[in-house]
This record gives sequence, structure tokens and C-alpha cells, in this order.
Amino acid sequence: MNNSKKLSLTARILIAMALGVLVGAGFKSLLAGADERVISLLGLDIGLKAFFVDGLFHIGGQIFMASLKMLVVPLVFISLVCGTSSLSDGGTLGRLGGKALGLYTLTTAIAIALAIFFAVLVSPGAGVEMTSEASFSVAQAPSLVQVLINIFPSNPVEAMAKGEMLQIIVFAVLMGLAIALSGDAGVRVRNLFNDLNEVVMKLVGFMMALAPYGVFFLMAKLFTTLDLSDLSSLAWYFGTVLFVLLLHAFIIYGSFLKLAGQLNPLMFFRKMKDVALFAFSMSSSNATIPVNLDATTKRLGVSNNIASFTIPLGATVNMDGTAIMQGVATVFIAQVFQIDLTFTDYLMVILTATLASIGTAGVPGVGLIMLAMVLQQVGLPVEGIALIIGVDRLLDMTRTAVNITGDAMVSCLIGKSEKQFDQSIYDDPNAGKSL
Repeated sequence: MNNSKKLSLTARILIAMALGVLVGAGFKSLLAGADERVISLLGLDIGLKAFFVDGLFHIGGQIFMASLKMLVVPLVFISLVCGTSSLSDGGTLGRLGGKALGLYTLTTAIAIALAIFFAVLVSPGAGVEMTSEASFSVAQAPSLVQVLINIFPSNPVEAMAKGEMLQIIVFAVLMGLAIALSGDAGVRVRNLFNDLNEVVMKLVGFMMALAPYGVFFLMAKLFTTLDLSDLSSLAWYFGTVLFVLLLHAFIIYGSFLKLAGQLNPLMFFRKMKDVALFAFSMSSSNATIPVNLDATTKRLGVSNNIASFTIPLGATVNMDGTAIMQGVATVFIAQVFQIDLTFTDYLMVILTATLASIGTAGVPGVGLIMLAMVLQQVGLPVEGIALIIGVDRLLDMTRTAVNITGDAMVSCLIGKSEKQFDQSIYDDPNAGKSL
């Protein structure tokens, strides 16, 4: 087959998503009104839902997700060791960390401020009736002191086994600094890690070749089980969150690239479309780390020394999309319960959500925990979270795409400010195109 006629990865993922949605919707319609339809397969009577939805779709999607997550820990650890070990001094690392955290915090604060502004303007909760049966319970968020303590691993192997990303980052940074200061022995170890990094990136290429199949299975399973009836009653809430997510991604990130980095935003979004589609279908920032790191270095021209630090850190602490959901959800819940929030309350929401985006990083169900913290801070009932869960799955997919786009944008700005950025790669539309 002629390579020029080969479909791009974006086209293949889009086709897989469309087929998955159609197949999932078809199965949902076929199974409507019947708990179990039976088919004959190899002489056996098998439930249609059990075989396809809970079987083929579920297994295929979960195997693909597990394969991606399998790569996350070795990729983050190895690439971060490679990047850190090549730095000349600890001061450079401190400067990188300060810039990254500063930019991630700034964009998160802007995100939630935008969300509150448009939510107050649109009033998505006006006229929505609250049901007394709605209830929701959320896990207790750890204290700030405990979060700081938990950043440092007592057992690095256990941290890797559990996927504790902040602990892995800390250990990788310390290992990289030790290698950089170890003379000839450090050079030999660094060369080993550089070789390992090449091997892991080859594995990433294998996974990307299989991405359309994984996306199909995930979409088919999702749209078989998704209840779209919730969209009608929460249409204004859903639309407001989606609008602010897109506004933040294209206007705010684009402005940062143009004004702070003197970079062409259109080229950035063109090169990030594959990664954004991938993140949308995966709905997991961590699962997207290998793909985002590959695109940031090979397509956008950011040095691996920078990207290997900023991309994993961003996937852990940068939650602009989640912050937008919290801002709109807070106003929505206040309006549903007919509770007036003051200007001071809105400022408190911005501050709490911005700090919580870092403070609750790595906690399971982090988005809902952060929202519960915000609601409690301004005296709103946590039970209101139950009202938005029905449509949160689709919004979660979109905000994941926004989050990883923000990670890449910050990486570009820091790479350029540190003079570890290849402008010619960024400007070349075909740079790094391997699929």
C-alpha cells in the first residue's frame, strides 16, 4: 500500500470513535426493553449483552488501557532520569520546577475564574428542580501536611507498583541528580538510561498503532451504557462547561503561546490534535503521558530534558479542565438550592480550587474530592454533586483533552525560555510524523 494513501492517525482514531459510537448506540437500542437477548454461537446460547458489551467491548478496551498504563511508570521514571541527569546543576532543576508550578497554577486560576464568570452569566441552574433523593458521598481528602509528607516515597518500588506519580517524580529527580554528580560511573548509567528510553519509546509506537482498535472498544462500551436522557435536564450546565473548556483551550492557551512564547498557536493545535483525540477517548491524563511526551518532543520541538519533567508533573497537578467543571458546578448547585453566593465566596472558590488542584493530586476520584472541598468551603451541600454525575462522563473526556493540551503548552513555554526548544521542528508541519 502506498504510504501517501495511508490514513493518518487522526483519521483512524476519528473513524474508530465514530464506529464505536454507532455500534454502541445500536446495541443500546437493540437491548432496550430486554434484559437479555440471546444469540447462538458455536452451538451455545449466549447473552448478547454478556458476549459483546460486558465481554468483547469491555475486555478489548480494558486490555488497551492496561497496556498504556503499563508504559506510564517506566516511561516517566526513565525519561525523567535521562532529563535530570543531563542538567548541569540543581539550580536549573529548581528554576524549572518553579516555572512549571507557577504556570500550572496561573492557568488553573484563570480557568476557574472564567468558569464562574460564564456560569453566573448563563445561570445553568435556574429552573432546575432538586430531587430530595439525590445523595452523594465522597472520600475524605488528605490534609496539606499529609500531602507534603506523601510526596516523598519511603519505598520507591512500592510507589512504582502503586503508580504514585509524585513519588516517582521525586525519586527519578533524585536519581538523575545523583547520576549527574557521579563522574564516569554516572556517564555509564546515563548511557544505559538513554538506551532504555529509546526502547520504551518504541513500545509507545506499538501502542499508538493499536490505538484505533482500543478507542473503538472503549467508545462502543461507553455508548452502550451511557444514559443520554440526563443531557436534556442538564443541557445548560453541560453546554456551559463545554463552552468554557473549548474557550480555555483555544483562546487562553493560544494567547499564552502567542504572547508569552511568540509561537504560532495554529501550528500547536494542528500538532496536538492526535494527542487530544487520544486523551478524549482514554479520559485519563496518566494514560496519555506516553503519547503526549512523544508529541511534545518530536512534534513540538521541546527538549526531552524539559518535557520529561513538565509532562508527568502536569498530568499530576495541572487540572484546568477539572477546575472549569468545579467553577460551573459550584454556581449550578448554588442556583439549584437557591443559595446566594457573595463575591467573597467566589474568590474563595477560585483560591480553594486552585490550591486543591495540587494538594489532592494522585488521590482516586480527585475531581469529585476537589469539588466536595470547594462546596464545603462556601457552605453548599455536597449532595448536589449527585445532580451532575449523569453527564460528567462525557465532560470528563473533554476536560482530559484540555488538561493534556495545557501540559504541552506549558512545556513549550518553559522549553523556549530555557533555550531548550527547536523552533524548526515546531514550525515544520511534518516533523515527527511517523504514523
